[in-house]
Amino acid sequence: MSRVERGIGMILCLLTIVLAILDQNIVSAAIVPIVRDLDPLHGVDHVAWLVAAFTLAATVALPLYGRLCDVWGPARVFVGTVLLFLLGSVLCGTAQTMGQLIAFRAVQGLGAGGLMSVSMVVMAHLREPGDRSGPSGVAGLVGGFGMAIGPLIGGWFADHGDWRWIFYVNVPLGALIVTGALIVLRLPRHGASTHVDLLGAGLVGGFAAALLLVCDWGGDRYPWSSAVILGLAAVAVACLVAFLWWQRRSPDPVLPPGLFRIPAVRDSFVIQALVGVALVGVMVYLMVYLQVGRGISAGAAGTYPAFLAAGIALSGIAFARFTTSLRTTLVIGTSCAALALGALALTRADTSLWLIRAELTLLGIGFGQLLGKLIVAVQRNAPRHQLGAATTGIRFFQSLGGAIGAAAFGSLLATVVAARSGGLTVAGAAAAPEALTAGVDTVFGVAAVLMALAALLATRLRSAEPAPAPATEPQTVATESGQSR
Repeated sequence: MSRVERGIGMILCLLTIVLAILDQNIVSAAIVPIVRDLDPLHGVDHVAWLVAAFTLAATVALPLYGRLCDVWGPARVFVGTVLLFLLGSVLCGTAQTMGQLIAFRAVQGLGAGGLMSVSMVVMAHLREPGDRSGPSGVAGLVGGFGMAIGPLIGGWFADHGDWRWIFYVNVPLGALIVTGALIVLRLPRHGASTHVDLLGAGLVGGFAAALLLVCDWGGDRYPWSSAVILGLAAVAVACLVAFLWWQRRSPDPVLPPGLFRIPAVRDSFVIQALVGVALVGVMVYLMVYLQVGRGISAGAAGTYPAFLAAGIALSGIAFARFTTSLRTTLVIGTSCAALALGALALTRADTSLWLIRAELTLLGIGFGQLLGKLIVAVQRNAPRHQLGAATTGIRFFQSLGGAIGAAAFGSLLATVVAARSGGLTVAGAAAAPEALTAGVDTVFGVAAVLMALAALLATRLRSAEPAPAPATEPQTVATESGQSR
């Protein structure tokens, strides 16, 4: 590829990251009006499932995308994931019931699982020979832009238009990305084998689904000691054990066990999972608190993530002037995020909304030091021929953490609200704002503890020097245009 084609490819990847983050955040602001429109009586109680269906589907697909990138080439997988995501978006826009919307969000999630992760793989291949930098800098700023504008668009459509357009708006941008990718992307394939570990992907998907159901249903729909919860827990353990056993024997595993023997990669996976739990839980249930507990419209609530994005931008500008190690950056980011979440856990029913905005800005400053950094750590340390599996692996752990966080925090919120209000559901908690606030505070408090644990793990992180860009490999590899390099 020429330098111009590489530049266009990078722009397409950045647009894809915008598409992924825009969709995730555009729905968060409009989620309460959506579920109230489709199910006025019990819709808000299904918020966790609406989020979890998307994140679970993305989680199940992520490990498979990594292997497909190594076998079929990242460009083909890149185009396929965008097309699948667009199909899911159109289906979501046509949903008439909560059941349909949840199912269609799962289809959308299957495509979304590859939007950001496969884009990162493509960006790693597009780096110029000798370029040892990672994709985190510009990608982080672009991600912050998507986080800021997404809720604003979602809230505006929910308040002044038709919420279905929050899904249809993906189509023109996605069509532009696909067209450009078909024209300019020509990337190498590193794997000679065409075997795809479908059994491994199925086992990890079964583990994630069972674990999600345990987190969502336990203590809410069913007692923790019930046969249903214990049975699902047994299924999760069995799938995990079978997955670990199979990955040691599969000729081409979706998550190569060798990656977990690299300390920097292993620690990055765990930290990314904890970040996923905290970030998804905070954004979803902050919106529930603002709209249900404080009576704020979807459009007004959609302005709050802009303060998180502002913190991310401030973080990027301020820390760009300093040269710090990757470990130091991660320790600062996780510690700052833990402090901000601890402050949010002190929220009361009459807390100043400007104080909440300030705490979100502080949270953004912390997350700004984390965006893309763990992907850089993994790409620096992973074997080059497993670049796709390693990159999508860390996205898998973030997505798994997000799915578990949405479900577990939803169950935790419902339990606290019911205990404090004498049995009210989250949907009916507008009549008991103190109970809802106590539940949200509990969610934020747990998220703060998890981020403190992530900060502790970050102090142990050791990272090797970045490896040269994949495009400079001396050995012959197949390209997606059928030539060799």
